[in-house]
Formats: sequence, C-alpha cells, structure tokens
Amino acid sequence: MPGPEGKGLDGKVVVVTGGARGIGAAAAAAMAGEGARVVIADLLEEDGRATAAEHGGTFHRHDVTSEESWRTVVEAVVAEHGRIDGLVNNAGISSNLVIEHESAEHFERVLKINLTGVFLGLKAVVGPMRAAGGGSIVNISSAAGLTALPGTSGYGASKWGVRGLTKIAAIEFGPSRIRVNSVHPGMTYTAMTAEHGARVGKGLFPLAALGRVGVPDEIGAAVSFLISDAASYVTGAELAVDGGWTAGEVVMLGQVTGQGR
Repeated sequence: MPGPEGKGLDGKVVVVTGGARGIGAAAAAAMAGEGARVVIADLLEEDGRATAAEHGGTFHRHDVTSEESWRTVVEAVVAEHGRIDGLVNNAGISSNLVIEHESAEHFERVLKINLTGVFLGLKAVVGPMRAAGGGSIVNISSAAGLTALPGTSGYGASKWGVRGLTKIAAIEFGPSRIRVNSVHPGMTYTAMTAEHGARVGKGLFPLAALGRVGVPDEIGAAVSFLISDAASYVTGAELAVDGGWTAGEVVMLGQVTGQGR
C-alpha cells in the first residue's frame, strides 16, 4: 500500500457520505477507478448498497447529523480496513427559499445536515487519519458558497459555512499531514437539481461561461484528484467546478464582444 508520499489512490480507504447517488456516487466511481477502497455512507440503503457493490466497496447506513452514527461508522471502517485515508463530506440537501419565506425550523435543518454534518465528520476522522500518518478530506460546498445567489438562504449560508470550516480545519489538521479542501460545484445535473429544472445540453445554462450545466462525473474527477496524493501540496483550497459561473458576469460578455449565445 502506498504511504502518504505515494501517488494516486491505490489501496486508500475513503468514506463518502451521501454516496448512494449523484455527485457522491460519481466521486466514489472515480476514486474506485483509481484503486481506492470506497465506503458508501448514506441513509438511502438500497441505492447505497448498489453503488457500493458496483465499485467493490462497502455500505454503512449513516446519519451525518448524529455524532453517534459518525462514531459507529468510523469504528466499523477502521475495524474492517484498519485505517481511514480519505473522507468526502458530500451529504446535503437543497433549499430554494428567499429569506422572507424561509422558516427558522427549515433553515436550521439545512444547516444541521449541510454544515453540522461536515463538522461532525471532520471531528470523527481526524484521530484515525492521524494514526494512519495523514489523510485527505474534501468538503462539498457549492457555487452558492462562493457568491451570493438569491433564493438560497439556508443552503447558501450552509455552503459559505462549509467553505470557512474547511479553511479552519486545513490549518488545524495540517501538522498531522491531513489535507482539507472544498469543492464548489455549479449547477450539476442530478436527481435533486432536475426537480428544480436543470437540463443537460449546450446553451441551456447561459449563466455559466461554458453555457451548460455540469454532470456528476466532472465533479467526481475533481474530488478524486484532491483526495489523491497527486494533490499532496494542496490544502485549504477552494476548487470551483462550475463552468465559469462564479468567474464573472457572463451576460456582459456577449454585449462587450458582440458574441451573443
């Protein structure tokens, strides 16, 4: 098994929360393809077991908001594999309500899953990763964690929180050779975003410089890179995988260059 200075993902044990489908499943597929042993942790048992089986991994039913559930999963993974080398904090829910119409209860629920769940994950794996000589953690934030998107009050607040928590963890965990980075997907076609009108195809998402929504495999590849030792000098970073959505005002480009879509 490669040590912390090895390259790639061969033999590394990586836990993926919310890994049953969507971006989490795509990240698991990408990492398994590079030789990682993936552990799918999700509340969706049927999909989770199927994804784990497809990629030669294991499945654990997991509630990211429960500290006890985190303890149980981490202990089980260490007992089975002897170590944890990577964690992808991917589990989350969306919210498309403006502040005026957002209830305090729903706002707090989104924060508990999207932000507190990440905090509990960081706390749960730091010990085993330190014992393994280091590791890599990727927290899935969002384009909504890089810029202000109206109508995302709870979701946006949680994803900005993930962005900040990632940097704090990177500083605190660095001396233990544990890297912590955040990935910020733009509009990506998943079952969740399809419910809000996302469609795949060129020209269907003009807010992004590339003019389209992303697909889970594109996010999964970025996650796989950051978990791997190929990113051994990358920590505390924010990787936007958003087709240029947060790079600038795309609407103005066509006006300035005369190249409308």
